[in-house]
This record gives sequence, structure tokens and C-alpha cells, in this order.
Amino acid sequence: MKSSEQNTDTLLMIEPVEFGYNPQTAINNYFQQDQQEDNPVDDAAQKLALAEFKAMVAMLRNEGIDILVEKDTPYPHTPDSIFPNNWISFHSDGQVIIYPMFAENRRLERRMDVFLSVEKYMGKQYRLTDISKYELEERFLEGTGSIVLDRVNNIAYASISQRTDKSLFLQYCSHMNFHPVYFHATQMYENDRLPVYHTNVMMCVADKFAVVCLDSIESRDERHNLEKELKKYGKQIVDISLEQMDRFAGNMLQVKNKSGQKFMMLSQVAYDSLNKAQIDIISAENKLIVIPIPTIEKRGGGSVRCMVAEVF
Repeated sequence: MKSSEQNTDTLLMIEPVEFGYNPQTAINNYFQQDQQEDNPVDDAAQKLALAEFKAMVAMLRNEGIDILVEKDTPYPHTPDSIFPNNWISFHSDGQVIIYPMFAENRRLERRMDVFLSVEKYMGKQYRLTDISKYELEERFLEGTGSIVLDRVNNIAYASISQRTDKSLFLQYCSHMNFHPVYFHATQMYENDRLPVYHTNVMMCVADKFAVVCLDSIESRDERHNLEKELKKYGKQIVDISLEQMDRFAGNMLQVKNKSGQKFMMLSQVAYDSLNKAQIDIISAENKLIVIPIPTIEKRGGGSVRCMVAEVF
């Protein structure tokens, strides 16, 4: 079943209680900085992250975007709960998927009460599919971090990594009736090319264009196939550099408000990395919402797209 809309006007966000650096995710998330393995619970980081979170919620609501905020709980400690899109995704055909997570402490983020709150808020019942059992096989697929969706054309894009299992991705696509497009994206880290931990840090698909770091895909065949698939469905490609990807320029999300006005959410760091030609394409039919979240980006290794789960 195709979706008539690529974007939504309703977002789920999780307010942090003890946000901080997570050593379990830093194993393969090379965007994380300010590493403090001896003190992962950092009151200063929590205070700054909470202020950034609340400012982001206010900015989105000010544009008429519907934000459902659920608060994290102090116990168990979940330093990355601010990134809900990795454990749950909502779809316009009424399906909800619960995902298997790489880091053991991130698995504690999955909360049935949050799911039930969304059902109550939306006034509907979803069909729930829980694939988190694959954690027992050390196979992971971290939601719309691992999978970037072209919802209108039923295309799913994925960069294969330790957190994005190829066979599980193909199984997901079969279940959801999405055409799979997979590849291997990498980034420079300590003089080596290592897998990008999530697809949504190197690409974003909007209704008429796609922001993508083609240089991150070393295989010429995979790169050309990705370009072909994007162009096949009329997406203008906004190619970003490896340096821009490292500044979260790929971690954007197109949303809309209740009036149907379209927006592109991105962080201040991401915006500052873009050139005029890129900004002109992105902002041609989208108002930009530029959100400063430096603490969340540095400590958490994720940006604005990671902070929201789209609700349909």
C-alpha cells in the first residue's frame, strides 16, 4: 500500500531525564564526541540537552507542527532515549514496527506505555509487529535510523552496517512491501574508512529531492545504483561532502504543519555546513527550521532527524 504523503504533521519526541555520553553506542558511532567513559551520567550535559530539547519542541510547535512529548524515566538509565526513531516507526497503513537494537542499554528505551500514549493521542489502534527478538541472534535493524523511506513510492534505502543487518532489512522490506535499495556507506575515522552507523546520517529523502553523501559509498556500482533509483522516482540529488556529512548535513527531515506547509528540519551545525546552491534547492519549497542542538549532537552522536519519530 502506497502512502499518499512523504511527510507527516505529527512527531513523537522523548524528553530526556539523564542524557549523556553512551559508551555502548560509541563502539560504532563515530559522530560521538566529548567521551567520558568514567562518568557517562553528566548533570551538566543533561541540563544543556534538556534546554536544547525544549527549545526544539517550541520551534516546531511555533510553526504549527504537532508534537507529542513523552518524558523519559530515571530508571532504568537510558542515555539515548532522546532518539526514539531507532526503536519504533509508524506507518500510514496502520502498522507499527518495534526494532532490534545494537546497544543493550538502548533496548531499555522500548516502552509500551509510549506506544499506548500515541494510540490515545491519535485516536486509533495500530497493528503492532515486534521484531526485537532478532537481538538474540545478534541481528539489528534500528528503525528509521537504519532505514530511510520513500513512503510515496515504497522504496527503502539502507546502508549496511553492524546496526543494519542486510537479511533483516530485506525481510522488513518484504513484510512492508517496500522495494529495497542497499549499499555500504563509510566515513573517515582515525585515518580509516569505517561503516556509517546509520543510513539517516548520510541521506534524507524528501518529496522532490534527496540529500545524500555519494562520496561515502566507495563502490562505484552501489553509488550509481543509488543515483539511478533516486532519479527514477524524480528526486533531485543534493550531493553533500564527507565533511558536510560529518556535520550532520544528511540528518534532515521534511515535515509539514496542519495547514500543509512544508518544512525541512536541520541543525544549526548542518545548516552552517551547506553552500548557497544546496540551501537554494532545499528551501525552494520548504521553510527551513534551523535548530541549535550542539550538546545533543556531540554527546549523543545524532541530530534533529534522530530526535523524532514520525507518526502517521
